[in-house]
Amino acid sequence: MADPEQHKKHLQSTAMKRTSEWIFSQEIPSDITVHVGEASFALHKFPLVSKCGHIRKLVSESSDGDVTTSIELHDCPGGAEAFELAAMFCYGMNFEIDMKNIVMLRCAAEYLMMTEEYAIGNLVGRSEAYINEVALKSLSGAVSVLHMSQSLLPTAEKVKLVSRCIDAIAIVACKDTHWWAEDLTVLRIDIFQRVLVAMMSRGYKHYSLGPVLMLYAKKSLRGLEVFGKRRKKIEAEEEHEKRVVLETIVSLLPREKNALSVSFLSMLLRSAIYLETTVACRLDLERRMGAELGEAVLDDLLIPLYAFTGHTLFDVDTVHRILLNFVEFQHISFPSSAEFEGVGKLMENYMAEIASDPNLSLTKFINLVELVPEHSRATEDGIYRAIDIYLKAHPGLSDMERKKVCSLMDCQKLSRQACAHAAHNDRLPVQTVVQVLYYEQQRLRDVVNDGVTRVELPPVSDELSILRRENEELKVEVVKIKMKLREFEKPSISTSQTNTQLQAAAENPPPPKKSFINSVSKRLGRLYPFVRADGVASNSKGRVRRAKDRRHSVS
Repeated sequence: MADPEQHKKHLQSTAMKRTSEWIFSQEIPSDITVHVGEASFALHKFPLVSKCGHIRKLVSESSDGDVTTSIELHDCPGGAEAFELAAMFCYGMNFEIDMKNIVMLRCAAEYLMMTEEYAIGNLVGRSEAYINEVALKSLSGAVSVLHMSQSLLPTAEKVKLVSRCIDAIAIVACKDTHWWAEDLTVLRIDIFQRVLVAMMSRGYKHYSLGPVLMLYAKKSLRGLEVFGKRRKKIEAEEEHEKRVVLETIVSLLPREKNALSVSFLSMLLRSAIYLETTVACRLDLERRMGAELGEAVLDDLLIPLYAFTGHTLFDVDTVHRILLNFVEFQHISFPSSAEFEGVGKLMENYMAEIASDPNLSLTKFINLVELVPEHSRATEDGIYRAIDIYLKAHPGLSDMERKKVCSLMDCQKLSRQACAHAAHNDRLPVQTVVQVLYYEQQRLRDVVNDGVTRVELPPVSDELSILRRENEELKVEVVKIKMKLREFEKPSISTSQTNTQLQAAAENPPPPKKSFINSVSKRLGRLYPFVRADGVASNSKGRVRRAKDRRHSVS
């Protein structure tokens, strides 16, 4: 047996519907004007008050004696468009509820108090049925409703549209793969964050959020020229919005290693510097890049200095902090030798890239070089190349400063090609050239001795004798240059010491009209164990072949 009260409400609703239809069909003059925003609606009280509790209250409170009542609904969710649909519903006119209008209908119905208390099958119940039976049954529908709810807050929160949509999305996302990630990029950052938190609370793995965050960041931060060398002006409001987006994304980044690409972290860091985010945000990104530095490439470190006012072209200080983080992480994570060598090569290339900047201070250059772990460098060729470029770009350095720069490299670890170049490099201090020649001579001596021990080579026995003799002569030359250097460094030596040195110099006069560097360099070119004194290589079959020129230039 039906509830008598419900039956009574049903009869009243049917009667009101017929009355509303009759009023509409007879074109009876309006007795109420409703103002919503800039729009005005000339309507009839009876259809409205029969279903809208809010309008009934306003009409009853009206104290004027005018036949026509005027009310204002400027804060109606959805504005004039939503109110017009609600008014059509009150008049019993047919219209379609769909994904485009469901959110504003539900919010307008809540605002107008169109509940079952005033009429059976009122707009609140009808819109709720559509939301539950249609909109929230698919992820795309839930995202669409959530997206439209953003412009109808706080009413959408009051009727729990936002929370229900977030739960629906989280349930689907935890079951399926990332095909839905693109759909979430339309959401506002605070709503997007709530969705991700709900997903993780339902068991979604934090490290799997990487691709989702990358998609959202690339779309939300689009338009920032973070790869240029100058900072482009943007509107203050847009800049604030993007700053909030970036800081929120960084707070959501997974901590697991390799969950994010270094290029993505570099893009975020560039954006953070560009947008002047909080220091904590930037330091967090620098730590993350330091932990992943073994996977980085040169472009990831070439971060422009956006406040370009005569300073360096690239943000060297930021890279210095990133490298510091890498050094700290090596004591915790124990990276492989391959990762160490990769970082060493990366930093060599980076220093060679920035060395040509005339505004790069000596202190900053030295600090960077000193941070690169020595065991990460198989040879010193990369460091030598960077030093040579720096000396060329900074010709005003004093002798002391040039010595300080060159002391950063270990001359014993230079390759033969690098030694050959250094021997003719006028930018290097004399002391450095002497070091290079000494270690090269020592290396050649070891090669010769090793060749004699391991292999009997009768055809080249004379050449070995020549090499030994020239090695001894080279030792004498090195001693001479050391003595000359001491003369420059200690001009006030005693007379007896001067006579001794002059006597030694007289006994061993240098070759006429030839500099020491040219003389030694020429001899080094002949000190290869399988090359004759005339610079022609020999083999066991007696055929001759001109030796290849191993010199190279990095100038």
